[in-house]
Amino acid sequence: MVSVPPPATPAESPRSAQPQPIRANTVLPARREEVMLDTADGERLTGALALPAAADPVATLVCLHPLPTHGGSTDSHLLRKLDQRMPALADLAVLRFNTRGTAGSTGHFDGGDGERWDLAAALDLVEARDLPAPWWVGWSFGTELALRHGTDPTIVGAILLAPPLHRATDADLDRWAASGKPVVVIVPEFDDYLRPDAAHERFGRIPQAQVIAVPRARHLFVGHAEAVFDEIARAVVPRSFPLPRAWPVP
Repeated sequence: MVSVPPPATPAESPRSAQPQPIRANTVLPARREEVMLDTADGERLTGALALPAAADPVATLVCLHPLPTHGGSTDSHLLRKLDQRMPALADLAVLRFNTRGTAGSTGHFDGGDGERWDLAAALDLVEARDLPAPWWVGWSFGTELALRHGTDPTIVGAILLAPPLHRATDADLDRWAASGKPVVVIVPEFDDYLRPDAAHERFGRIPQAQVIAVPRARHLFVGHAEAVFDEIARAVVPRSFPLPRAWPVP
């Protein structure tokens, strides 16, 4: 008797096995879960954790969202896309959370002061889950939080996306300089607040800081996510740079 193999399922078919371009709404495989963070001053923060689907993460991106009073949250497009792509493309864990008073988190927006307890709660979760090599990834207001409150000994470094430097002071920059931790500053060419030349001048206080301009980009990086993610990969997992533009990877 000759056994006839069953027909291929859609996931196994030759057509579906061909690499497909990664688009704005592509969601790649990962282990995803909702998480709650409890702060030392009694607030409860909503969040989400994404891990590589079939491997241990090699490092962790702890995401700090843009200004919540202007719509910033864990769902801001760059942070959402980090969750959707980086566990699969670079074996990274991605932790996103809403700071106090944002999108289901208790408490009230505190202008970047009380939010220091929110960052500490995120690092508590990183420790509790044994997540490796945490890096801050702050965007706009999130960069201010990283600069003001982020030089924890457990943090490897910081990636700052479109930092406005409205709340962070020279003393905050000097504290990062003294820490010796790497700081990667990714600046849109046409940013609304701080453009590349001014960023080179301001971040000159941090000898180890690297300022990277993104040509033609504006503050929201619309249309430039791939360039941003390549630079994150280059800093955190150099072997994954440049990131694939298609999935599955051939």
